[in-house]
Formats: sequence, C-alpha cells, structure tokens
Amino acid sequence: MAESNKNSQFQIVSFVMGPALFAACLIFIPHDFISPGAYRVIGVAAWMITWWVTEAVPIPITAMLPLVLFPFLGVMKMSEAASPYANPIIFLFMGGFLIAMALEKHRLHERIALNIIRITGTSGNGIILGFMLATGFLSMWISNTATAMMMLPIAMSVINLLKAPGENVMTKGERNFALGLMLMVGYAASLGGLATIIGTPPNAVFAGLLDEFYGTKLQFGKWMLVGVPVAITLLLSTHLIVTRILFPNGLRQVHGSEQLITEKLRDLGPLRTGEKRVLIIFALTSLCWILQQPLNLLVGRDMLNDTNIAMSGGMLMFIVPVNLRQMEFLLDWKDTAKLSWGILFLFGGGLCLAEGLENAGIIQLLGKWIAGQSSFGGWLVFVLILSGVLLSEVMSNVALVQIFVPVVFGIADGLGVNPVLLAMPVTLSASIGFMFPIATPPNAIVFSSGYIRMKDMVRAGVLLDLASIAIILLASLTLVNWVYG
Repeated sequence: MAESNKNSQFQIVSFVMGPALFAACLIFIPHDFISPGAYRVIGVAAWMITWWVTEAVPIPITAMLPLVLFPFLGVMKMSEAASPYANPIIFLFMGGFLIAMALEKHRLHERIALNIIRITGTSGNGIILGFMLATGFLSMWISNTATAMMMLPIAMSVINLLKAPGENVMTKGERNFALGLMLMVGYAASLGGLATIIGTPPNAVFAGLLDEFYGTKLQFGKWMLVGVPVAITLLLSTHLIVTRILFPNGLRQVHGSEQLITEKLRDLGPLRTGEKRVLIIFALTSLCWILQQPLNLLVGRDMLNDTNIAMSGGMLMFIVPVNLRQMEFLLDWKDTAKLSWGILFLFGGGLCLAEGLENAGIIQLLGKWIAGQSSFGGWLVFVLILSGVLLSEVMSNVALVQIFVPVVFGIADGLGVNPVLLAMPVTLSASIGFMFPIATPPNAIVFSSGYIRMKDMVRAGVLLDLASIAIILLASLTLVNWVYG
C-alpha cells in the first residue's frame, strides 16, 4: 500500500511538473532567444519529455501535444503541425504491423521462433546473442525499421515460449530476458546499419552531401573499414551492458527443452495454406526491401521505397484469400483491434517536435557554438559526437544529418581539414539514440511490444549512449584518421 501511495504521489508530481516546466520556459526564457518562437518550442519539448519519461499520462496522448500546442502558440500552422502525423514512416510502421499480425494469427512466427531456438539454444543470453547477430546483419543491407519489424514478432513468440505454460506472471529473470531481448532487437537494428553506406538513411544522406559539396564520392569498401569494426564493437558492448550489467536474466539451459521444442514443432504439423501464403507475402516483402535499389535501377525510376513495400505487404494480407469460396482472407479488419495504434501517434509527435526544433533554429545555434572552437583535435570531435548523440534522442537522425553536417563542413573548411574526419563521426553518432522510443524507429517498434517501460529504456539508454560516445570517439581518432586522413 505504501509503495502504491508513493507511485501515486510521483505520478501527481510528474503530471504537474510537465505543464509547470512549459510555463517556466514561456516566462523565464528570453523571447528573442535564438528566434522569436524558440522559447515556445523549448517549453513544449520540456513538457513532452517530462511526461514521456514519467508516463504521467498515456505516451500517445503526450505525443499529440505539438498537434494542439504548436498552432495555438503560433509555432506552426495546423496543416504543418498535422503533416508529421501522416509522414510516410508512419505508414511504414502500419504496413509492418499488419504483416506481423498476419504472422501471429497464422502461427508462422511461432514456427520460425521454434526453429531459431533449436539452433541458438535455450540459454537466455545465447538467444539474445543470436537475435542480436541476425538483426545486426540484416540491418547492414536493409532498412533498420524493416529489420526491426521482421524480428519483433519472432522475438515476442520466443518470450512466450519460454514462459511457463498457463502462467501469466513472469519471474524477475523472465522479465529481464524479455526486456533484454526487446532492447537488443531495437538497438541491433540501429547499430548494424552503421556498417554500410546503405545500412541506414543518415549514412546515405552524408554520402550525398559530401558529393554535393565537394564532388567526392564515398567508397563502399572504405566506409566498411570503419563501419564494420564500429558496428561490431557497439553490438558486443551493448549485449554485455544489457545482459550482464543492467538486466541479467540468469536463464540457463532448461532440462528437456529440446524435446519440448521438437514436440511443439510436431504439434504445428506441416505448413498450412494460410501459413504458406503469409510466408510468400512476407518473403516477397523482405526481398523487395533487400533488392529495392537494384529493382529501381532496373526500371529506371524510384518505383519502390520502404513505405510502399510495407503497405503493399500489409494490404495483401487483406486481399489474399485462405478460402475464396467462404470469402476468408489472411486478415480481417477486426484483427486490427490488436494493432499498436498508439505507437503511430508517438512517432508522429516525435517528428512534429523535431520539425519545431529545426524551425526554431536551435540546431543552428548549436552549430555556431561548435564553430567557435578554434582548433581541430580530440576535444572538437568529442563535442561533435556528444552533440550528435544528444540531438538524436529528440529529433530525426536523417534531419540531424541534413542540418548539422553542412555546418560541420563549414567548420572543417575553416580549419583546413578533410571534412570526412569531422562529418563521419557526426553521421555515426546520429544513429545512436537509445534513451527514448522517439529517438529511432526501431526503438519505437520494440517499445510497442509492451515489455519495455520508459524508465527502463532511459536507464539503458544513458549508459549505452556514454559507451557509444567513447567507442565512436576512439574510432574517429584512429580508424577514421587511418582510412580518410
């Protein structure tokens, strides 16, 4: 009872603190600070972050604050504030969720999960390691978001398989395993993308900017000389921190588990008609994600993108029949009652806040401050990396690179150094957002599983952000200098 009262008091304080910080920003921050509307954007950001971290109100409701407050405060027009909630990435989420629902409905995810466990074993850390390697490798070549989408239903089914039959309450070890597995899938989907130029959008944006500003093309192989070691080091350190330091699960080999898995596979029997058709759509969608660029080159235009591929796969689940005579399809609309609608609003709110921060000139102010650094060296690189990591927590990593990298190019020109030596660390750090669901799409996807509390992600994110800053700084002063110096 006492603990319940403490939690209630904390929620009340957090509930009041959000608007109180907002009001304080409106009153005490100078109105000509950065730009005329900057103090309003900072106030909304303070309110949102407070409620997101403490979960004083439902997280999707907090995400709608910019939709209401930005037009009211004159930061944006209503049409401008609403547009991020219909961003293409929102529909990428929706399409991925629909595909995942079909996998679950027809138990295909359970079949895949059983086979993964049979290969990786049933120790908690071993399973998490297996998922980390698979997710990280996939995200080297296809969208981080698409990778997380594909791995989420499989990971969730693994968690359900390891729970005792008929028990709804999880032990501490099982909770830590579920939490660690979900965090690892989300984080590995972002970190694996660092390994290649095509692995994550910020890398491609940086390559385009470098070509535009200097007529220099990044070589795929040279990038991998830096990206692969950095990605592997970050993945292994993240696995160590999550499974050994923050959330140890202590789950060992369970006696008779192999026999249990074999029996469950036998119970599933051969692939049913519905499973086969879901598998075909799932495979075609994955292939289109993987072969997106070659297919676009083949037809001579950008016909395919992550979003229309995902939505095509999701829509096919409602169109492809299981039994045409009875008008039975792979998914019915009633199945969408289980769709994580809240996560769509969450990401829309994050995009809207990011746009407000950009329009207010807060990013530009930071760039000018950094430009005041007088010499090139470890301190300047550290400041750039730290800025990239912190900003990636509250804004789109693509927008961060698009806005911040040109500023960094200016700093490099002023110092007379190769722009890659400064801009590549910023680009790598832009994908390091571990603290909040809004930081990266993979974070938001795994957060939708229900196994991650906001405070757990913040707790893990702080430590992982610090570790990532140290690793990227070390790589920037050694590998990047060796390859591009």
